[in-house]
Amino acid sequence: MVPRDSTETVICVRGLKNGFGDQLVHDDLDLDVRRGEILGVVGGSGTGKSVLMRSIIGLQTPLAGSIEVFGENTIGREETEAIEIRKRWGVLFQGGALFSTLTVSENVQVPLKEFYPKLDQALLEEIAAYKVVMTGLPPDAAPKFPAELSGGMRKRAGLARALALDPELLFLDEPTAGLDPIGAAAFDELTASLQKTLGLTVFLITHDLDTLYAICDRVAVLADKKVIAVGTIDELLALDHPWIQEYFNGPRGRAATASAERHEAENVGAESARTEDMRG
Repeated sequence: MVPRDSTETVICVRGLKNGFGDQLVHDDLDLDVRRGEILGVVGGSGTGKSVLMRSIIGLQTPLAGSIEVFGENTIGREETEAIEIRKRWGVLFQGGALFSTLTVSENVQVPLKEFYPKLDQALLEEIAAYKVVMTGLPPDAAPKFPAELSGGMRKRAGLARALALDPELLFLDEPTAGLDPIGAAAFDELTASLQKTLGLTVFLITHDLDTLYAICDRVAVLADKKVIAVGTIDELLALDHPWIQEYFNGPRGRAATASAERHEAENVGAESARTEDMRG
C-alpha cells in the first residue's frame, strides 16, 4: 500500500476552463491530487464541484486546459484509448445512480461486463457477492432491487459497483448527502477503512463538515471559478478568504470541530485504557 504522505501526483489539472453558454464555471483552475490521500472538495452552490469531477473522468469536455490521470492525458481521447485509464478508477455518483431495473448484484456486474465481457457468469456473481459484503451490506442484499433498499444501503450498493474493478482511484460525489448523522458517520468510517485496506486515492466531493474533519487528509476549496486553496483544515483556517472563514468558523463548522475534538479525546482515552489493561 502506498503511504498516505506520498507526493506522487495521481490527478493533475492545469488551466481548466468550463462553461455552459455564457456562464463560466471554471476559469484557469489548477489542482493536484496525491496518491494515497483522501482529498475533500468543497465549495458553494454553483462552484462546479461535480463539473470538475465529470471533467476529470471524461463526461464533460472542458473549453480549455489539461487533465492528466496516472500521467495520461484524458481530454479528447478516443474511447478505445481511454479504456485502460477508466479501468483504474471507480465512481460513486450522487444518490448511488443505480439501475432501478437491475438487482444489486447485477448493478455491480455492469462494469465487469463492460470491460471483461468474456467472464463466466458464475465468476461475475461471485465477484459481485464479495463487493457487496466488502461495503458492509448483508449477503441477502445482492438479489434485491434498489427500491427495496434504504438510502444508506443504496449508497453502499453504488460503492460496491464503484469498487467492482479493484480501482486505484475512487471518486465520491456527496456520498453522505441525505443520510442521518449515524449513517453518515458509518459511511465515513467505511471509506477510511477501504482507503487504508485497498490503498485507494479518494477524490471526495462533500458539503459535510464532519466528513472533512473525520477522514480527509487535505481539502480543496472551489470559489471564484477556481481552486483558491488546498491544504489541511488547520492550514485553511489560517487563510483570510471570507468564504473559507464563514464555512469553517460558522455554527456548523464549530460544531464539527467540537465533534472531532471529542472523538479524538475518546480515542486517546480508549488507547490509554488498552495500554493499562496490557500492563495489568
